[in-house]
Amino acid sequence: MVKVITAAPPINDFEVWFAALTKPTVLTELAALAACAALAWCLVWLFRKAAGALDDRSILFGRQIIDGVLFPLVLLSFAYAAKGLLGQRIPVALFQVAIPVLVSLAVIRLGVKVLQAAFTSSPVVRVLERTISWAAWIAMVLWVSGLLPVLLEELDQITWKVGGAKLSVRNIIEGALTAGIVLIVTLWISSSIESRLLKSATGGELSLRKAISNAVRALLMFVGLLLALSAVGIDLTALSVLGGAIGVGIGFGLQKLAANYVSGFVILAERSLRIGDNVKVDGFEGRITDINARYSVIRSLTGRESIVPNEMLISNRVENLSLADSRLWQSTVVSVGYDSDVDLVIRLLNQAALNQPRVLREPAPLVALSAFGADGLEFTLGYWQADPENGQLNLRSLINLEILKALREHKIEIPYPQRVVHARAPDAATAIAAVAATSSAKAAKD
Repeated sequence: MVKVITAAPPINDFEVWFAALTKPTVLTELAALAACAALAWCLVWLFRKAAGALDDRSILFGRQIIDGVLFPLVLLSFAYAAKGLLGQRIPVALFQVAIPVLVSLAVIRLGVKVLQAAFTSSPVVRVLERTISWAAWIAMVLWVSGLLPVLLEELDQITWKVGGAKLSVRNIIEGALTAGIVLIVTLWISSSIESRLLKSATGGELSLRKAISNAVRALLMFVGLLLALSAVGIDLTALSVLGGAIGVGIGFGLQKLAANYVSGFVILAERSLRIGDNVKVDGFEGRITDINARYSVIRSLTGRESIVPNEMLISNRVENLSLADSRLWQSTVVSVGYDSDVDLVIRLLNQAALNQPRVLREPAPLVALSAFGADGLEFTLGYWQADPENGQLNLRSLINLEILKALREHKIEIPYPQRVVHARAPDAATAIAAVAATSSAKAAKD
């Protein structure tokens, strides 16, 4: 736990202290303090120049030299050294106030910069900054005035028992201060790691590095919390039951994630789905472009990409159009009039398919009279293609255009839908009028 260390004797007699401030030796202290500030500024400037281009959110340097944490820390170190050297020859009075002020400045600057780097846009940051500032300045005033030890003694007398432990207000304050310092240092380290990882990352690498930085921050925060609890005096073995419950909850929450990872390894091991296969999953058809540990990426011919969890590829029905053979069968249906030459139509349809270089010659295209339709004879043209990843609709469109051109050249009729209405003789006029009205209404609507 944090203990209060009094680096300079408290100012118990303010009249003596004010009298010491009027002595000429104060000028020596003032010159020494100014020299410490100049040396600290030069040293930090050299460090900043050696570090090269820095981010404005840098915790050590900040936007300017005096804005970062390094300057007040270096200045505080020089001030301690100067006070020790001067204290051997002259009575120090100015440093009795300067040292606590510099300590407060260093604490405030450290807390503020770390919070700004760790929580960039959080509205809580401003509240925490003000809290740290007020606490540091109040502690400085109590330290200089000599009231801090007295106040701590009084707070140590206020105690109560919690179970088998005896707590006091002083222990709680010191424990909270210890926990705050540990968490600030943890945030500092995690922010530094995050800035280094994300400095030159782009694209997919940026996402990976961001995930790593978040995991590192969570781990460091967890370790820092354990250290803070241990420093306060809490027995960590008492948290074993709570830790077990949290572990069980995390296990239930992550079972889907674990299932996806295991499914990814199964897919990669058995090679039932491979990168480049054309598949259809849950109504989405496309080509597998990537198989990761947790999910797979399927890209459709229209450019859309679907991120499919690997568990779905294992537990659901998946159509792999190119598992054993990359060839794909397609068909198109054509209707011609009943008075058409069937043999000529078959030859024209077959030739329309063979005119496309993407249609395989072996197996050869197949033309069949598939049905006697209500409006005409229906022929089905089936053919094979070896490159479905280059598109299927475009090939069907080219073949249909060839068929339409060939049928028109040979004057083969493509019949329109026809409907015959039968009516009884007495109601013939009424039926014809109803049909005419219906046709007129439909034409007006179209």
